[in-house]
Amino acid sequence: MKSAREALRAVPRDLFIPDVIWVDGEDGYMRPLSRSAEPDRWATLVHSDESVIVQVDDGAKDRGFWSTSSSSGPPIMAKMLDAMRLEEGMRVLEIGTGTGYNAAVLAHLIGAENVTTIEVDAALAEQARQSLRKAGYPVQVVTGDGEEGYPPNAPYDRIVATAAAHTVPYAWVEQTRPGGLILVPWAATFHPDCPLAVLTVREDGTGTAEGRFAGPSWFMPLRGQRQSYAVAREAKERWEKAGRPDSTRFGVTVTPQGQRVWLDDPGNVI
Repeated sequence: MKSAREALRAVPRDLFIPDVIWVDGEDGYMRPLSRSAEPDRWATLVHSDESVIVQVDDGAKDRGFWSTSSSSGPPIMAKMLDAMRLEEGMRVLEIGTGTGYNAAVLAHLIGAENVTTIEVDAALAEQARQSLRKAGYPVQVVTGDGEEGYPPNAPYDRIVATAAAHTVPYAWVEQTRPGGLILVPWAATFHPDCPLAVLTVREDGTGTAEGRFAGPSWFMPLRGQRQSYAVAREAKERWEKAGRPDSTRFGVTVTPQGQRVWLDDPGNVI
């Protein structure tokens, strides 16, 4: 099976980036950058290792403040793909289609027939659907709320969120087969690095998923789980008072009754 980096090199990113992307403007807002007006800068950004902003303020046209959709940088994508520990024939649900580029890379690795991706923004979903089709990756793109998962194609071997969450929807646990993995970038509720949670669904019939965090990851939040900067600032202050523990010391347990984030041991809930 190909490595994540091989797949990223094999699938051209520019096939999935719209002609208009967003960059920082001089007035503190983000401004649109058109491929036709600034082709060299557009190409430099798209072929870099950085994330590319493709939507601001949930669809603003002239200027915006909040980045609301992006194509993640290839190094971050490779890290998450490696953490998925994919094998041929596995079935994957991706939460947050965005541009469709990550879904295309998944399809390149395990086959388009094994990938389902869901996007809450109808315009983004349709654009990704068209881009995937044109690129030769007929992945099933569902328009809907990713927090509900997608029961018709369950169970999945892997569920991966490409947007940060502070609460794991229990539907994701229910739709992952026992022994399967759920990967979730975590919002800054206990650590400023927004670490990646890698949870394994237990095979003991308890409906529990548990795992540790695997270091930093930076993703925009799920639309239904956005939080203020004040929450993130307070979380950072608590983390500093605790002696700045490394993100890999934390873990999370999700059960039908709720979730617990813990430090070092599941019994040490924070």
